[in-house]
Amino acid sequence: MKSGFISIFGKPNAGKSTLLNALMGEKLAITSPKVQTTRHRIKGILTEKNYQLVFSDTPGIIKPKYKLHEKMMDAVKNAMEDADLALLLVDVKEDWNEADAIFTALNLKLPAIVLLNKIDLATPEKIEEATKFFDARPYCKKLMPITALTGLSKKKLINAILEFIPEGEPFFDGDDISDLNTKFFVSEIIREKIYELAQEEIPYHSAVLIREYKEKETLVKITADIIVHRETQKVILIGEKGSMIKKIGTAARKDIEKFIGQKVFLELFVKVKPKWRENELQLKEYGY
Repeated sequence: MKSGFISIFGKPNAGKSTLLNALMGEKLAITSPKVQTTRHRIKGILTEKNYQLVFSDTPGIIKPKYKLHEKMMDAVKNAMEDADLALLLVDVKEDWNEADAIFTALNLKLPAIVLLNKIDLATPEKIEEATKFFDARPYCKKLMPITALTGLSKKKLINAILEFIPEGEPFFDGDDISDLNTKFFVSEIIREKIYELAQEEIPYHSAVLIREYKEKETLVKITADIIVHRETQKVILIGEKGSMIKKIGTAARKDIEKFIGQKVFLELFVKVKPKWRENELQLKEYGY
């Protein structure tokens, strides 16, 4: 039996959450074309007969501008400290020097596999060039080209990961797929719909707080607050005659029902909390 922790690192939008979901065969991490979608360290627990692999999706590595960013970078640091292996994900079309600078700055004390992502969008020459570039880096113990979104060779990647994982007993029960509770995933689904449907800065200025999660006989009743930090953002999120909030609520409810396998009654409220991203107490309340 092999058991170990594997942390996924990379720039914002490299495809870390997509990779976690592909490895798990289950949507655990929300995804969006917008950067900084992932704010937490999200663990996915993959248990098979002869191994248990605990994957951590981490926020994209950025220079913190405010307390929320600092908390996100703390999640990256924690994921580094208890991992047996790092998966360093790089979009093959992006600036490799930038990715290299980020990977080098991690000062990894553990082995790393560099994953060249989105190879379906690159030429064979570009992939070969990128392979030579990262193969020469001291942190790279192995390199694999992948396409996390459309065609991950899961078996091949798992076998490569297992080379670096120690023998040991499982850390979690075999049925667990994450160490996070259902309420967390519900709040993330709502946040994902804000990223999909709201424009400009609103997704980055919003948080979701689950006020009530009550299982009744025929359905689950959920009440959630969407937190923004300006009155104008509240007006936009509610929309004309409540059109936007209704759209967000309907889309979120459908995905929550799919996730928990039960009918859902979802109520959303928009609340203004100025400068919540800088407020330690509020950040704690919203789960950061």
